[in-house]
Amino acid sequence: MPGSFCLASTNRKGITGLIMEADTQQLQDFIHRFSHFIITTHASPDADGLGAELLLRELLSSLEKEVWILNSDPIPERYLFMDPEGHIKAFKEGVPPFPSEKTGVCIVDTSDEYNIGPIQEVLFQKMENFFIIDHHEPSPLTQLPVYSDTDAAATSEIITDLVRLYNVPISRVGAMAAYAGLVYDTGSFIYPKTTSRTFKTALFLVEAGAVPSEVYQALYETASIGALLLQKKVLSTLEIQGDGHVALQYMTKEDLLETGAAYEDAEHFINLPLKSRDIEVSIFIKQNLDGVIRCSFRSKGAINVASIAQGFGGGGHKNAAGFKSSDNLEETRQKVLQRVLPLFKG
Repeated sequence: MPGSFCLASTNRKGITGLIMEADTQQLQDFIHRFSHFIITTHASPDADGLGAELLLRELLSSLEKEVWILNSDPIPERYLFMDPEGHIKAFKEGVPPFPSEKTGVCIVDTSDEYNIGPIQEVLFQKMENFFIIDHHEPSPLTQLPVYSDTDAAATSEIITDLVRLYNVPISRVGAMAAYAGLVYDTGSFIYPKTTSRTFKTALFLVEAGAVPSEVYQALYETASIGALLLQKKVLSTLEIQGDGHVALQYMTKEDLLETGAAYEDAEHFINLPLKSRDIEVSIFIKQNLDGVIRCSFRSKGAINVASIAQGFGGGGHKNAAGFKSSDNLEETRQKVLQRVLPLFKG
């Protein structure tokens, strides 16, 4: 199981820096140490975060652990097919009364603890033992131990490797969820991190019961009319900058209200400009119904958008990243373009 382990200071009040690197043994030790687990992922969870949570829950349950999946945000409607048994709980339903000394908290599919939403404050008040499992570029902000495998195409791939390491059976539901995470984070097996390892993971999950056609249909062929109208509105905002190499789109909460679409319906819009052979960076600035603004980046080739996102307190992959903005839409647009456009001068 490839990957690297970065063990940060165990004092959550102040990190002293990375003090060792090791392999998956530290992750296994963390799993063996506790009888109870809480699993969570980033705010506005996507298919990979949810798939990783659900498969990790199956693994830990098979090891006779008591497990809760608890997220800041409820599971988006488009991903309900991944959790037919209702294991994923929203933060508002409360934190389980697990004893702190016997409980491990696994944070999956995000590079630091600051992206998991309002659940962070409560978990840090009640729990002491944390571990991040992720495939994004490492965050300089985290104060927690991290198992980081940046070669993995998805966090669901990492958890599948862990299942294979423990040699435990998984259900069709778990296989479907992890396969959905894999499809989502690889763009249906076309993104740069897609490797032979990814296809071996897919084969394992299909043999365990995942049905590719059902997953694809559930992810990409169930959009509402509102989602189509939202796409029309967002495409109408398209700007081409940077001598024809940078595309920018934006979405307001008014767009969501007028079309009746869900915020999650816009997730793939950022990829549309990349269909042009000339566009190298796609930027999508979007506002949810609460007024929160996030900016997403996608790129081709050598442009490292993770480093751009980290400059705004975010993170991600070399070719896919983002951040949460405290500015309004226009201020965010201006600041982002100030960082991106100089890459295409000269």
